[in-house]
Amino acid sequence: MTVALEIAVQDAAGARAAIAAGADRLELCQALAVGGLTPSIALVETAVAAVGGDRVNVLVRPRAGGFVYDGDEITLVAADIRAAIAAGAAGVVVGALTDDGQVDAQALRRWRAAAGDSTLVFHRAIDAAPSPLAVLDELAAIGVDRVLTSGGAARSVDGTDMLRRLVAADTGIEIMAGGGIRVGDIARIVAVGVDAVHLSARAVAGLDVPSGPGGGAGGHDVTDPVVVAAAEAAVRSTLSG
Repeated sequence: MTVALEIAVQDAAGARAAIAAGADRLELCQALAVGGLTPSIALVETAVAAVGGDRVNVLVRPRAGGFVYDGDEITLVAADIRAAIAAGAAGVVVGALTDDGQVDAQALRRWRAAAGDSTLVFHRAIDAAPSPLAVLDELAAIGVDRVLTSGGAARSVDGTDMLRRLVAADTGIEIMAGGGIRVGDIARIVAVGVDAVHLSARAVAGLDVPSGPGGGAGGHDVTDPVVVAAAEAAVRSTLSG
C-alpha cells in the first residue's frame, strides 16, 4: 500500500520547500485564507519550472464563497483549466454544486473535457453535498480521478468513518483526505485506507516588515518544511508499522 503526501502551496518557494521535505505532489493555489483561489498562470509556470509539472495540480476556483457557479464562472474555469494544463500542470482541482447541493454534472463534464487526459480532482465541495458517498458514482461516471474530502467533517480526523466508507465504495476514484489535518492525526487517517493525505503546512512570515492600510496586516503564509517533513515521516511510519 502506498499513500501520497500532497501539500497545498502558494508560491514557487513553497513548492520547492515541500518537495525537498518529502511531499509527493502539490496543490498550487493562492489565498488559502479563503480556502484557495486560482493562481496566476505566471505562478503556475514558475512552479512547474521549479519542481516539474508532474508534481503540480492547480486549484481552479474563481472566487471565494460557495460552490454554485453561473455560466460566466463555469466558462472562466474551463478557460483556466486549459491554461493551467498548457502551462505544464499535471492536473487541476475543481468542484461545483447545484443549488440543492448535488454535483453540477454539466459543469463537471465541461471541465473534464477541458482537462483532456490530465488529472481531474474534485475538491471539498463534496463535503458540502448532502451525502459525500452518494455522489461518488456520479463523479466516477464523469471521469473524475480523485476527490479531496474530510469525510464531511470540519476536520478529517473527525470524518474517518465516512472516509472509510468512501474507500470501501471502490469506485475507482482515489480518496484523498484533507481538511484541518495535523501531523498527529495522520496515523488515524492513513489507517482507514485513503490513497493520499493533503495538508497546507503553513507558517507565517514577514510580521516584522513594513505594511500599512494599503497593504493590509503584516505577515503572509509560507510553507513550513519542518511540518512537511514531519507529515512525510508520519505517513511512512504508519505504513511500515
